[in-house]
Amino acid sequence: MSFNRISRLSEEIKKIISSIIQNDLKDPRIPMLTSVTSVEVTNDLRYAKVYVSVFGDEEQKKACLDGLKSAAGYIRKEVGSRIKARYTPELIFEIDKSIEHSLHISRLLNDLGKKE
Repeated sequence: MSFNRISRLSEEIKKIISSIIQNDLKDPRIPMLTSVTSVEVTNDLRYAKVYVSVFGDEEQKKACLDGLKSAAGYIRKEVGSRIKARYTPELIFEIDKSIEHSLHISRLLNDLGKKE
């Protein structure tokens, strides 16, 4: 399967899941400041890792992840109805820590610049 098709499908799934989280889900565990940062679809199109970024502390992130995992069936059904693909991938939600990591690196670099 071509890499280009998988990347296009990943981006389309990302847009659809973002829309579902912002507009359709009414779970109080999922805060308004939840965003989908990336989606990685496997080569066989059976699984998709969905990385989400949540603004809040660790407890809010865990609650949001629990809410998304409980709504995974509904989200998968909606994704399947909005895209034309033979298989609708099973969704695996994970917290994306790349933004926090980049902020930490930025702070370290700023501290290093102040010392010199």
